[in-house]
Amino acid sequence: MKRVIVITSGKGGVGKTTTAINLGAAISHFGRDVLIVDGNLTTPNIGVHFGSPEVPVNLNHVLSGKAEVFEAVYEHESGLKIIPSSLSIKELKRIKPERLKNFKKDFTKVSDIVIMDSAAGLGNEAMAPIAMADELIVVTNPEMPAITDALKAVKLAEGMGKSILGVIITKVRKDDIELQPETVKEMLESPILGMVPYDLHVPMSLNLRNAVVFSHPKSNSARAYKEIAAKILNVPYDSRKDAESILEKIFAKLRWKNRYGYG
Repeated sequence: MKRVIVITSGKGGVGKTTTAINLGAAISHFGRDVLIVDGNLTTPNIGVHFGSPEVPVNLNHVLSGKAEVFEAVYEHESGLKIIPSSLSIKELKRIKPERLKNFKKDFTKVSDIVIMDSAAGLGNEAMAPIAMADELIVVTNPEMPAITDALKAVKLAEGMGKSILGVIITKVRKDDIELQPETVKEMLESPILGMVPYDLHVPMSLNLRNAVVFSHPKSNSARAYKEIAAKILNVPYDSRKDAESILEKIFAKLRWKNRYGYG
């Protein structure tokens, strides 16, 4: 079954792009063919995350009619496919985000499952990916400003007749200050797909130009994304069996200390 899943949020900085990358990586981990499209045309970061900030052909060329979709596809060493967008301001001025929906069939010809990152906020650029989505995932943090903006995104999507697959809460510390999952669920009136803990492995993976699911597959954040992917795909996954052993944790801390000066 072909699926286009758009990752959205009402607020920037909540981990939307990190989620798009790692959810795609997690789905790929389960043997599915996945394409990640950077639909955040104003501030694209998919290519940056994978160490390819500029490529010969990108989504901007596709939207402007200069290239076909398949020409803008790049394959990560993991087998994950990506379509980056351009960092060029000049190209951005000539792009019409609303043209994205015209290429939905082309995206699904590349892979059965398409994960598209979108721009933060509720403007035209954010609405364009939502318009082509089969399902939406809203990313937020367990704090009131992020939840308030996420609610706006949910209501916008519902007003466009789009199905909300669920909410992913990121940067979770499990302290007394955070809003609890049940509170978030009630406020957004949407199911919670999963909670991703605050994890230093995430910025470390960015430094390595990789998804944390690939760079640190047994980390808490990687296992959280795999749990969410397993739920979406309806496949079995036991996070506890995938966790680091005590010895692995000790060696990992030693590596952190040697490389980053802490651990």
